[in-house]
Amino acid sequence: MSETCCASNPTTASATITTPVHPLDPLTLEELALAAAILKETQQLGDSCRFPYLQLEEPPKAEVLAFKADQPFSRRAFATVLDKSNGAMFEAMIDLVAKEVTDWQQLDPDVTGQAPIMVEEFFTCVDIVQHDADWRAAVKRRGLTDADIENIQIDPWSFGYFGDDPKYKGKRLMRGVAFYRDKFTDNGYAHPIEGLVAIIDLNEGKVIELLDDGRDTPIPKTKRNYDTPSLGEPRSDVKPLHIVQPEGVSFSVDGWKVSWQNWQFRVGFTPREGLVLNQLGYNDKGQVRPIIYRASVTDMAVPYSDTALNHYWKCAFDGGEYGLGRLANQLELGCDCLGAIHYFDIPAVDDKGEPFTMKNAVCMHEEDYGTLWKHYEFRTDVFEVRRSRRLVISFFCTVGNYDYGFYWYLYQDGTIEMETKLTGIIQTAGMVPGTKPECGGGIVTPEIYGPSHQHFFNARLHMMLDGEQNSVLETNFSPKPTGEGNPWGNAFNTEVTTLASEQQAAREANGQSGRFWKVINPNKTNAVGNHPGYKLMAEHNPVMLAQADSYIGQRAGFAANHVWVTPYDPAERYGTGNYPNQNKGDGLPLYTQQDRNVENTDLVLWHTYGHTHICKPEDFPVMPVEYVGFKLKPNNFFDANPAMDLPAGKDHRSVGVGVGVGVGVGDGVSDESSDCCGS
Repeated sequence: MSETCCASNPTTASATITTPVHPLDPLTLEELALAAAILKETQQLGDSCRFPYLQLEEPPKAEVLAFKADQPFSRRAFATVLDKSNGAMFEAMIDLVAKEVTDWQQLDPDVTGQAPIMVEEFFTCVDIVQHDADWRAAVKRRGLTDADIENIQIDPWSFGYFGDDPKYKGKRLMRGVAFYRDKFTDNGYAHPIEGLVAIIDLNEGKVIELLDDGRDTPIPKTKRNYDTPSLGEPRSDVKPLHIVQPEGVSFSVDGWKVSWQNWQFRVGFTPREGLVLNQLGYNDKGQVRPIIYRASVTDMAVPYSDTALNHYWKCAFDGGEYGLGRLANQLELGCDCLGAIHYFDIPAVDDKGEPFTMKNAVCMHEEDYGTLWKHYEFRTDVFEVRRSRRLVISFFCTVGNYDYGFYWYLYQDGTIEMETKLTGIIQTAGMVPGTKPECGGGIVTPEIYGPSHQHFFNARLHMMLDGEQNSVLETNFSPKPTGEGNPWGNAFNTEVTTLASEQQAAREANGQSGRFWKVINPNKTNAVGNHPGYKLMAEHNPVMLAQADSYIGQRAGFAANHVWVTPYDPAERYGTGNYPNQNKGDGLPLYTQQDRNVENTDLVLWHTYGHTHICKPEDFPVMPVEYVGFKLKPNNFFDANPAMDLPAGKDHRSVGVGVGVGVGVGDGVSDESSDCCGS
């Protein structure tokens, strides 16, 4: 690579340059441009080189914890570099203070896995497939013309891994599946072209293999468009609903640091994970108590349960193969987020290392969340109620047909929640009308079905509960036999086990026993003598249903358990490993083979959560949001309800509507002279 590429001029970037003030601040546009320029110059990177990753290399934890305001700190950038001309793949570390490359090493993609798929490769894949002669012949055999081909939609899929076939060795591969469109804006997922898969070599720029089942399944032609002009006249009975905060918001933002209702944290963002919460703590009576050092969703896997040619290989790793952060949406005020909104613009680079700003990528606002606590004492006529509100920090990304929203919620009672919203368009498959899917997928129209599949998300929670030495307890409940110690048959047993090693801590949820896990600091006690803790409230959804020894089961091994616990290792960042693209399997199953101690140590709690999706007509043409996630609730962390000091009061802008008897009925505003929310 002898051709030198000039660095981007940071003054052409689309956002104001800011100076980092904390070691965990994301790289600025200026720093991103500098890192790319240093790499291009020192390593003589030519025009064929790309940057799948260029991001902050987070400093060692000890350095971050020791940092004091206004002190100098290290700034390093990490990059993955891919040479499109020959498939060569490199990792680099750049010291931005010294302005030098401190580490540069070539990787073997057949060992490490391939770099994630880049945005420009989405379009490259389409062009390669549409111009392949054999593919064009195959779609013509299905009744399409040259004119039809111009509008055909090609979905670029990761290749996966299905053994060490020599013909695939050293190649950077994708698969292309096709959907008919009679015009460019048509919803292609209503018209799947079944039984035809192109395998593309991205380095060579050609289709190297065409898989065709020869069945020539009819292409569904019924339109199912979802753009506003196609939907007809909308409902007329939806009245405006406004969310207002006349005195402003209750949070404060200082750069990337946020303070709200006793909570403090720092916002981070990476190309792979998207939104990251750093140094999350709670101000308890004047002392900020740490809870989580770093929280993120490291990856996700979507394995399909269908043996047909178009689907058996499908298991997308949307984080590690595509990049959740790289595909973040620009959020629209009044659409994605309602009320008084604070947006975080994210500095980023494109595939060529050119810096740009992801506008409005992260949204933060407050929401009302109903009743927080309440009691009416009928003997004394004392009535007290407090409403709950939560802080919402979120981003949305689009990965092909699916759209995913990741929402972190912080509550006034100390609860932490991750909610993931699944929407978008299901993958579809063609079928002969009047028949049923051979593999048991869900019929969504008379001509198409949605293959059954699962969605798994991997949350990484680097815990720091009141300090760096934590343990994880598992609790199970069981009925206690009637007899001695339980004469009335009403008592039950509570069994608590300390998870001492990685292998012991690889666990599944159990709804029958009410199983839950609690992170504690065993070195401290609260006012009643218990160890301060936080309880993981997991949903009891199935884990991976593919066979454990299948290619998909091995590649998505993190989904074999709901909970994993590892000692903190900065090299173990992702539940699926560093490069899951074309990797046979990495991440948590390999990390935990060491069976290290996880008791009373600096630990990471990994949680698998997800959804098993049997498609139905209501999922099409765009599926309503499906909600999955988990909560972390304080358990012996506080000495009492931490939300008792919230002020009493009522919303005097609330009004009664309709006809009836009583206060506030009709058009009247609630009575400001009385206050039913506090005695």
